[in-house]
Amino acid sequence: MKTAVIFDLDGTLLDTLEDLLDASNHALTECGFPKRTLPELRAVVGNGAANQIRKLLPEGTGEDTVQQVLKTYLPYYAAHCRGKTAPYRGIPEALRRLRQEYALAIVSNKPDRAVKELCADFFPGLYALGETPDCPRKPAPDMLHKAMKHLGAERAVYVGDSEVDIATAANGGVPCVSVTWGFRDEEQLLSAGARILCREPEALFLCIQQAERSRYGQ
Repeated sequence: MKTAVIFDLDGTLLDTLEDLLDASNHALTECGFPKRTLPELRAVVGNGAANQIRKLLPEGTGEDTVQQVLKTYLPYYAAHCRGKTAPYRGIPEALRRLRQEYALAIVSNKPDRAVKELCADFFPGLYALGETPDCPRKPAPDMLHKAMKHLGAERAVYVGDSEVDIATAANGGVPCVSVTWGFRDEEQLLSAGARILCREPEALFLCIQQAERSRYGQ
């Protein structure tokens, strides 16, 4: 039975941080709030656009204001999501090797439109799913299971770069490979329960095989 490998997008396959920061700062300044820094953004990405904006705003900001800033952020990011974004070094080559052995898909908490546009550009042919009103975002397992169903896979390995991804894999009943080149460092990943760390894209194939054997005995 062929195993699926399901990837997170931001911080795992694509370095999107600078485009996310530009869009966030555009929305913040348009709505009268100060800009934030790259380290501040890095600490809050990974759990959906609304949560990202909420955490970038001053503590105690009302939900109406959060939604106002979000409405400015979403179309701007959709229009500018490819300006500085690129795959991490070694990712295209790693995916080409993995596709020889596994069915691949991508699931992300960023808006579905941006996910599909970015994946069409950088990873054509891979099933890609972002946040939609009818599919709860990670760490709920719905996106993961939807991708597995699309691929016709009953088992999977999930690959991500954050505590949200570790929880998603656990909630979905699949093993997780945590990459260290993304938005969280090794200490944060281990504190969140990471069991298999991958430190470079060239090691993805072996790490995924290790995760597959640990759960499925192969």
